[in-house]
Amino acid sequence: MSSIILNKAFPEDLDILQILGKETFSETFAASNSKEEMDLYLEKSFNKEKLTDELNNPESYFFIAWEEDNPIGYLKLNSGTAQTELQDHSSLEIERIYVKSSHHGKKVGQLLYEKALHTAQELNKAYIWLGVWEENHRAVSFYKKNGFEEFDKHIFRLGNEEQTDLMMKKTLNKQF
Repeated sequence: MSSIILNKAFPEDLDILQILGKETFSETFAASNSKEEMDLYLEKSFNKEKLTDELNNPESYFFIAWEEDNPIGYLKLNSGTAQTELQDHSSLEIERIYVKSSHHGKKVGQLLYEKALHTAQELNKAYIWLGVWEENHRAVSFYKKNGFEEFDKHIFRLGNEEQTDLMMKKTLNKQF
């Protein structure tokens, strides 16, 4: 495997993020959900208007993982009022870490997670948090391995269906 580069995403990366977002979300969840609910979610979450707003939000941060000229994963972070829930100014939310299935097991997710951790430290956050579907055992295991602990649950809407997400957080060492 050639080296992986992480680059901050900008509004001009909209098309890449839209394709990458739809592809990686589908690869991760299509087998466990109906086509109708997946289609509703993908249209709502990855339409150009919504992604443009997110890319232009100064409290959201996108990073794309590249292998040569190929985007293979991405990271979306939220701080302040951009956070989907807590909106605690001392926290940073990892809203999305997604990697193409062709690159699972190749440490791309770990690189994206480390970028999230570094960003949280740069922003002087006390903790990072996220929501992860309780049935996504691979992701739950990944976050536990990286020191996250479950602290609550919330409802995630996939189309018209309600699913349960585990809310997990990791307190950061303030001694950078």
